[in-house]
Amino acid sequence: MEQLNTIKELINQGSVEGAIQRLDQMLQTDFPGKDEAYYLRGNAYRKLGNWQQALNNYRYAIDLNPESPAQQAHQMVMDILNFFNKDMYNQ
Repeated sequence: MEQLNTIKELINQGSVEGAIQRLDQMLQTDFPGKDEAYYLRGNAYRKLGNWQQALNNYRYAIDLNPESPAQQAHQMVMDILNFFNKDMYNQ
């Protein structure tokens, strides 16, 4: 889908907020490839450092398509959070 390619470019160029706005509008409609849109929105939120929203969007993508690359992205974010928050478990 051409719109998703444009959004990928926006994210890569650093226009993350604009990409999220476009994805929000797209996700209010029904279209094929919705899992990829959630995956991209997860990537955008990850770039902003909003880990919770990134994880939520990756989970939505995985629910729609268990073979989505969001599976690996979700695991990567969990690994990062577990690494950085390791001391929280020892308090």
